[in-house]
Amino acid sequence: MPGRLAIDFGTSNTVVAVWDETRQASELLHVPDYGRVSPQGDSQITVVPSLIHYAGDRRRWIGNQVLQQNLYQSPRTFRWMKRYIVHRSPLKVRLDGQQLSPFDAGRDFLSSVLLFAAAELNLGNEEVALTAPVEAFEHYEDWLGEVAKAAGMPRFRLIDEPSAAALGYGAPIQPGDVYLIFDFGGGTLDVAVVLIEAEAQEQNGRRCRVLGKAGADLGGTTLDQWLFQEVLRQNRRSDADEEVRLISNALLVECERAKERLSFYEEAEISVVSPETGAALSAQLTRRRLEEILDEHDAYRQLDQTVRRALNGARERGYQEENIKAVLMVGGGSQIPSVQSTLRRIFGRERVMLDHPFDAIARGAVAFVAGVDFYDHIQHDYAIRHVQRNQGGYDYRLLVPAGTPYPTPEAVVRLTVKAAYDGQTHLGLAIFEMGQPPVSAGQPVELVFDPSGAARVMPVEPDEAERRTLFWMNEGQPTFLVADPPAQRGSPRFEVEFAVDGNKRLLLTARDLKTGRLLYQAYPVVKLT
Repeated sequence: MPGRLAIDFGTSNTVVAVWDETRQASELLHVPDYGRVSPQGDSQITVVPSLIHYAGDRRRWIGNQVLQQNLYQSPRTFRWMKRYIVHRSPLKVRLDGQQLSPFDAGRDFLSSVLLFAAAELNLGNEEVALTAPVEAFEHYEDWLGEVAKAAGMPRFRLIDEPSAAALGYGAPIQPGDVYLIFDFGGGTLDVAVVLIEAEAQEQNGRRCRVLGKAGADLGGTTLDQWLFQEVLRQNRRSDADEEVRLISNALLVECERAKERLSFYEEAEISVVSPETGAALSAQLTRRRLEEILDEHDAYRQLDQTVRRALNGARERGYQEENIKAVLMVGGGSQIPSVQSTLRRIFGRERVMLDHPFDAIARGAVAFVAGVDFYDHIQHDYAIRHVQRNQGGYDYRLLVPAGTPYPTPEAVVRLTVKAAYDGQTHLGLAIFEMGQPPVSAGQPVELVFDPSGAARVMPVEPDEAERRTLFWMNEGQPTFLVADPPAQRGSPRFEVEFAVDGNKRLLLTARDLKTGRLLYQAYPVVKLT
């Protein structure tokens, strides 16, 4: 049974969309109490601010409730949850005798929105669509699934955000055309090149096939962090100063507001005063200075490289840059004039569109769950890890390269597994998802909150940066090949091959070379993203 509800969980705002079967069109759903009206160009849309506040009396305030009660700056308020979840942040905040993480807060927030939306629609046993960034790893998609199941919605479908945006842009999209989706949201930058194909059975349907896509760890919260550092620089202060720590949350709020204002005005002022000590921080910012800050942090180069990576993927499938009919901009960061100018320099002014920056993803996701189809490919490389016996450490053998269309008509790789020692009975393969390392000029830094809720700018250590690009997918069950009789060291024992099915599951076929027994036939080992 097709669905009629989709939720785009965003770093800053969450958008809920429903499918009108009569009109064969999407519309946004206003969630009572949680939602608020927000401007989008010349019109208005309804969004749920991605906020949750844990009150001392055990009550929870969600979305607009947090803003109405002036709790945005409270250390008991969680925001930017999606970004921390995507990065598998170890951050925990102690509230009322318990440790809460962004995973916990995000689950409480998103499940509340899901439950209220389902109640508004009187939802039955229908699929729900959830969206994920291009560079999201398996753990994030698993987390989304766990939230949906906990909210009583075991039937859900995932769609990557750029593909959803293509479906959600509406009228400008025509079958047979190629589009580039530029999604610059609060947490990440996602770029996808898509082909809109005619529906096979229905004349008026649309089908979106992904030709190339790429992502970067760059979003609106990154810009807030850079402005936070700029204010401290202008005031010759450090985020380690106790007076700064006391007002760090309020300062972040003002940095976010200044960033948004500079998208429409030439100047913005930041001023924060501590009600406890009277300490003040103030700064004058201009749009030109914001552009200089973006340039100093290599943001424009990251934008260009991410776009080029997506274009290279499309080029490998026979589509060139000149084939792109339009660039569809999505996300709050897309409203920054210099970002728009960067894309216009690449593609020309007439091809860059900014009509649905906030609601296109949710609208496209609900069209997808209602039956509008699209084709996709594997986003990340997948490899097995093995020990380098001579040099020490680990190396990786590629199984499924990024860009592989699925389902695969035959095995994508075949290999032989040998025993590491005499008498070994259990052999396995450590399967890793491998993302693109972030592009950075120098050591990267990020904004984090300490257990007291104060904001700090901390360096990202090389080991942590590498960890964010690797995800051990079968860590809980790395050994699944049983040798009976036991294997001998260095002797080939199992022949294995891998394929990918239509649900993006990695399928294992394994045969015991000594006994000739077939142990597994197209057995799903892990689900790919």
